[in-house]
Amino acid sequence: MILVDTSVWIELLNSKPAARVSEEDLVRFVTCGPIVQEVVQGLREGPFSEAFRDAFLALPRLSDPLPLATFLEAAEIYRRGRRKGYTVRSSVDCLIAAIAIENHVPVWHKDRDFAVIARYTGLEVWEKP
Repeated sequence: MILVDTSVWIELLNSKPAARVSEEDLVRFVTCGPIVQEVVQGLREGPFSEAFRDAFLALPRLSDPLPLATFLEAAEIYRRGRRKGYTVRSSVDCLIAAIAIENHVPVWHKDRDFAVIARYTGLEVWEKP
């Protein structure tokens, strides 16, 4: 399984050549509530968006629903980073990281927050081969 961050979905939706994926990777993709919210709220109106939305919502979702403990872990990820001198720009990224860590799933991202979080937590990141 690979938790695909919003930053990668944006590249995929904008057809960036570097963001293309194989069918083998595609079947390994999972998502979570915060990523669903970010991706769906950014969709443009139109028939492609509706078809994509339906397919996207069919992906397996991790930690659904989210327990309070996950929110508390996300807060701790943010606080631990600050204590170590790191600035995480998005608390949503801390929540996504907490979900990935709890589920032992790597995150595929194009967002520096995850690279920072991985420096001081058990977050695993996935690098496209």
